[in-house]
Amino acid sequence: MPIIEMHLMTGRSVEQKRNVAGAVARAVQESLGVKPESIRILITEHGAEEFSVAGVTAGERNEQAAQAAAPKG
Repeated sequence: MPIIEMHLMTGRSVEQKRNVAGAVARAVQESLGVKPESIRILITEHGAEEFSVAGVTAGERNEQAAQAAAPKG
């Protein structure tokens, strides 16, 4: 029984999550030759302060990008 864990930033629609789950399940079924009902997919969502790269959270990166894009003066 394949179990796939998928971690996403919050903000995806229900339709997007359903689409990706279906696409991943089809890919696993085709590549491993397993029955669709044996495939498990776990989607975990993370907020901007629960995900970081090199110690900088996504929230901090978003703030820095907004400050850089703000008009000067």
